Amino acid sequence: MESFLTETELNKLNFKKLGKNVKISRRTVFYSIENIEIGNHVRIDDFVFLSGGCGIRIGDYVHIGAYSALYGKFGIEIEDYVNISSRVSIYSTSDDYSGDFMTGPLVDQQYIHDIGKKIVIEKYAIIGTGSVLLPGAILYEGVALGAMSLTKQELQPFKIYAGIPARYIKERSRKMLERK
Repeated sequence: MESFLTETELNKLNFKKLGKNVKISRRTVFYSIENIEIGNHVRIDDFVFLSGGCGIRIGDYVHIGAYSALYGKFGIEIEDYVNISSRVSIYSTSDDYSGDFMTGPLVDQQYIHDIGKKIVIEKYAIIGTGSVLLPGAILYEGVALGAMSLTKQELQPFKIYAGIPARYIKERSRKMLERK
């Protein structure tokens, strides 16, 4: 048995949209799959978790590395030519840690207050292994986010960021744009 779902198997799933030449590991987990859109030439590796929430949109030529998790309760938009390395966590929602509300999956929803905001990852961005994006993060075109970084900010185009919290390191080359 092949490690990726076949085209026939993919077409039987209830994606909102499914492009061509899509490779998804058999070990990927989906919740609210009807709210997930996947473009062309996308590869999703082993043990990735995708929770569609109000919508996850994945563009063309996107790779999502093993053990990554995308929580789309408030929306996640990933544009074309994005590379998400392994063990990246993307949260468009968070529990309210103020103490005014309760938290946890077993607590009645009337006692919970979710904090959330859409996450946007624009074209040519790369996210290093083990990084975490929190609600409201925007990675503008060409951003490189170093391994083990944390952000909830807007990261400016074609710049390299790293750290906890992520800080500007230096400009990123645009040479890749000549190669398409």
